[in-house]
Amino acid sequence: MRKLKGFSFLLICFMVVLSACSGGNSNSGNATPTPSPSPVSEETATPEPSETVEEETYDLGGRVIKIAAWWDLTPAGTTQSDINRLAKIEEVEKKYNVKIEFVTVPFEEMVPNFTNSVLAGEPFADIVQLEYKAALPLINKGLILPISEFTNENHNINNEANLLTKYSPLAGDYYGFDNPVAIGAGLHYNRDLFKELNLEDPKELYERGEWTWDKFLELAKTATKDTNNDGKNDVWGFAAWSVDAYKHFAVSNGVHIVDEENLVEGLTSPGSIKTAEFLNQLYNVDKVVKVSTGDPMNWEESNTFKEGDVAMFTVAEWNLGGLNFEFGIVPIPKGPDQTTSYTYANSAAAAKFIGKGVKDPDLVYQIFEETFDIPMLEEYPGQDYLESIYSYEDDVMMLRDHIAGTGLITVDEAFPDFPTWAFVNDVVVNQISPAAAAETYKGPAAESLTKLGQ
Repeated sequence: MRKLKGFSFLLICFMVVLSACSGGNSNSGNATPTPSPSPVSEETATPEPSETVEEETYDLGGRVIKIAAWWDLTPAGTTQSDINRLAKIEEVEKKYNVKIEFVTVPFEEMVPNFTNSVLAGEPFADIVQLEYKAALPLINKGLILPISEFTNENHNINNEANLLTKYSPLAGDYYGFDNPVAIGAGLHYNRDLFKELNLEDPKELYERGEWTWDKFLELAKTATKDTNNDGKNDVWGFAAWSVDAYKHFAVSNGVHIVDEENLVEGLTSPGSIKTAEFLNQLYNVDKVVKVSTGDPMNWEESNTFKEGDVAMFTVAEWNLGGLNFEFGIVPIPKGPDQTTSYTYANSAAAAKFIGKGVKDPDLVYQIFEETFDIPMLEEYPGQDYLESIYSYEDDVMMLRDHIAGTGLITVDEAFPDFPTWAFVNDVVVNQISPAAAAETYKGPAAESLTKLGQ
């Protein structure tokens, strides 16, 4: 177990030195040295036919290429990679005679803006960031182009895919694309509490193949206690938003809450019922979950772990800033019915998409892809980001080697009135038996799958 701070500092120093030594063309993020020609005697020189391959040029007449997301995608210019990309953007703008504009749209306005503008035949942006659960109904309406319609065999995405990569398919085809990354959701744990309570490290359990629901529950029960003898628990084994916890544990138990391609619901399947029984065990039987707001269905329970008195918690990596304790990460523990390689529910999956009606979508994509053709200063995609969040090398390696790429994209929220929330609420809050809750929602779940795109 090694902390990364010193490693990162040395790496940054090395990159700065490397960048300084490379010298370079200020207008290009991908300058390469030009070898000097060797002297050749005029008497012995033999002219050789040379074929000059000219790069194809374009003139899009100053067109503005708009790329929209709910945060500012403009490179900040605070790292060498950002500086290189800004230079590359400028180079690409000159090459195509375009202006690249990054548009920030409030999250709640993105889908209405996209839908209305595409239906009107005038997409408000050429490339848009969308969540998968928002993209699915738009795909079903024919409002999003598949990647095959605007890329060819020469594009990087169809070869090395180190600039942009295809994201997971939707509705049987590839539509979303974005930068390659090595992130994913797992179970985080409070390293300080684990040390204080002398709890076994989840990573060691995982490496021995013993990281299961049963072992997780054992640790959670051991951690939940009254340490100051005032008759109330002041340390807890687990905290999470209950809907999020259900989805993660369901996927770790082999459940597909919705198979969007075949329109099959798995919410009321035997594996899902067993997941709900486990959730009830955590909340209502062994009572190892801290509920800070008093309502386990409240999304704000995603922040309960920040109080520092919870041993384990499910949370996205972007929500880990400013903590006063050290933390680690391990995959979601394996359920008894798990037969797949999926370890977590990717319920917030998002990517970039091109809408129907975008003019010259192939050129738009090509321009966007070229802006990422800069020197790779990281050892792997997303290194700087991961090391800005995780302090220990074993956490980064766990993410890269055992969590990244193992998320099952869950799109149940894309289907109108799909009853995931109601099902979890009945089990956790109303304490209705999972089997009875499944019977209640089996019909509505199946019926919801017929409404998408209507």
